[in-house]
Amino acid sequence: MTGMGKLFMIIGAILLVVGILMQFTKLGRLPGDIIIKKENATIYFPIVTSIVASIVLSLIFYLVGKWK
Repeated sequence: MTGMGKLFMIIGAILLVVGILMQFTKLGRLPGDIIIKKENATIYFPIVTSIVASIVLSLIFYLVGKWK
């Protein structure tokens, strides 16, 4: 397997874990996320969740880059 294939498998595994966590925890509904509920529609802006995910992914990629 090539280096790019391993990277895609790692990214897929990380996305799978994050998806499971968001499904069964409050990870996707942090304070600061904007939810607008109208009669027939709900609009959701996960601002704080996106910032937290960005910080976590940045740390992971930093550590992986340092580890190589």
